[in-house]
Amino acid sequence: MPAAPVANAIAMSDPLAGAVEVLPDRLYYIALKAHPRQDNTTTLTSGKTRHIHYFCVDTELVYWNFFLDFGPLNLGQLNRFCTKLNEKLSSTDASLSSKVVCFYSSASPAKRTNAIFLITAWQVLFLDRTPEEAYNGFRSEDDGNAPSASCSLPPRIVKSAPRSSIRSIQPTPPFHDASPCECTYDLSILDCLRGLVKARMYRFFDFDDFDVDEYEYFEQVENGDLNWIIKDKILAFAGPHYQREVSPEGYCTLAPSDYIPYFRRKKVGLVVRLNKKCYDEKEFVKAGINHFEQYYLDGSCPPIKVLQRIVGVFERVQPDKGFAVHCKAGLGRTGTCIGAYIMKHYRFTAAEAIGWMRICRPGMVIGPQQQFLHDLEQRLW
Repeated sequence: MPAAPVANAIAMSDPLAGAVEVLPDRLYYIALKAHPRQDNTTTLTSGKTRHIHYFCVDTELVYWNFFLDFGPLNLGQLNRFCTKLNEKLSSTDASLSSKVVCFYSSASPAKRTNAIFLITAWQVLFLDRTPEEAYNGFRSEDDGNAPSASCSLPPRIVKSAPRSSIRSIQPTPPFHDASPCECTYDLSILDCLRGLVKARMYRFFDFDDFDVDEYEYFEQVENGDLNWIIKDKILAFAGPHYQREVSPEGYCTLAPSDYIPYFRRKKVGLVVRLNKKCYDEKEFVKAGINHFEQYYLDGSCPPIKVLQRIVGVFERVQPDKGFAVHCKAGLGRTGTCIGAYIMKHYRFTAAEAIGWMRICRPGMVIGPQQQFLHDLEQRLW
């Protein structure tokens, strides 16, 4: 108890007390229970005093959950965050360039976890830090405990830069799958960062020519509900129906004719259906797009022979063509089969593949499908 007044005094004298230092004397992150005063100042290591520029994206970049899932934020949101932060750090405006930049979020576990994902992802993309280096300053003391078999928490880092003396942060919860049930597979921020780094290495995406407006347009249900997992190669989307309809509740279903012009433009050579027939595949075939069907039960894991058949079809697509995969929602079965392909051909771990796919298309791989991919690692490698 005697230490409390001292801690409070430190917090009052330095508004960055408890923040994580990302760039010395330049960029910090902190979780707050209330909005900070914009006229706050802090003292640099040189002894100089600087004003603090705070910014927050909690209400701007919002994760739209299916059930108990809360993140990670998607690739379009990550792109918008990186653009915003880079503009602030490179600004020549004296009112901003002379200030310390502090990215902050709500102290709620979900908002804090998503914010930490954003700022650490920015570090690996724009500072070329490893996932471990980027995440090190955000580790809680609890992270040193032995993780469960299904959890990938960061190891203790010895060689990286020491933690900031003003660093203090609570543990971040693992990301939850898109289900209403208890999640038995823990996906960490570090898993997502590792998947992101491998995806960049293999050029699954490139922010230098990333069209964020196009990404945000096609992720909308009424515009296709589709996302590229590997740029120009693997696309995941929600299953089409016989007719384009809008339900009384406002839910929109699309027909093959809604997808064909885009698929032709993007050189999609194959559509793979994993759910029950809800449209006439001949529409794709007549448009010069091959079609393959392999149904298995919604929410389940495919028998190994079925998975081998599906992945084999993926592998036979011409190198200059892409392929589009769907089930009912384009999340569970679709993510499982695409994930297995990525693990086999690019040596992603299951956690890295799931993390990357959820960044591309939130909600991918659900329930037992997560552990299924984890158990397949050695067989696929």
